[in-house]
Amino acid sequence: MSDFHVLIPARLESQRLPNKPLADLAGLPLIVRVWQQACKSSAASVHVATDSEAVAEAVSAAGGDVVMTQKDHDSGTSRLAEAAALLNLADQACVVNVQGDEPVMPPACIDQVAKLLLNQPKAQMATLWRMLDGVEQWQDVNVVKLVTDRQGFALYFSRASIPYLRSAQPEDVLQNGLARRHIGLYAYRADALNQWNDLPHSALAELESLEQLRALDAGWKIVCAQAQEPIPPGVDTPEDLEAMRAHFANQSSGDPT
Repeated sequence: MSDFHVLIPARLESQRLPNKPLADLAGLPLIVRVWQQACKSSAASVHVATDSEAVAEAVSAAGGDVVMTQKDHDSGTSRLAEAAALLNLADQACVVNVQGDEPVMPPACIDQVAKLLLNQPKAQMATLWRMLDGVEQWQDVNVVKLVTDRQGFALYFSRASIPYLRSAQPEDVLQNGLARRHIGLYAYRADALNQWNDLPHSALAELESLEQLRALDAGWKIVCAQAQEPIPPGVDTPEDLEAMRAHFANQSSGDPT
């Protein structure tokens, strides 16, 4: 399957990890590791979308393709929308957003989320989920939860503990299979991305700090499925960065751990 495109939004500004895309991972910048991993998917093309000349130079030096975007984007999706327009993608083209801090995203999941959208003409977006690991994750506001309807379309995303069990023990929510951890891997139709910046303001998206709620609030359909492979965490903190450095150092030394 090669009828989809991968875009990787990247910017240098980060409160917790300044210059994160250029952080060294066993001899290569983080953003190059992300690009390399995305290239293992079945995508017809893989581009890094950035406003940074330093990021563009690092990706180009590794043989990657870059789309230069404006600096004034308020979200990765907004940057993605500009990049898709600059590439002149057809309206029904499928665009997968691989976040610029996920260098070990399974290529099979990139293919999966693209196929999910391509097979569901009613949807403007697609995304994946995994079962929660335990009650602590269900209660953790940093873990985004997802509930869907019977057809797999998203009903709501929240940092709160959903679905809430009114008269049961917290452990029961894990047994009924309805409590799911959202994975921040998205596929979009190009014409949907073209409409993104014109979507109305969403109080829900602002309250939860979850931009996908802007799409739901506007009436978009987001089709969801369980990720076929576990998806390791990305690089959000200094501790994550050190763990990822150790991962790639072990790979370079031939140690599979």
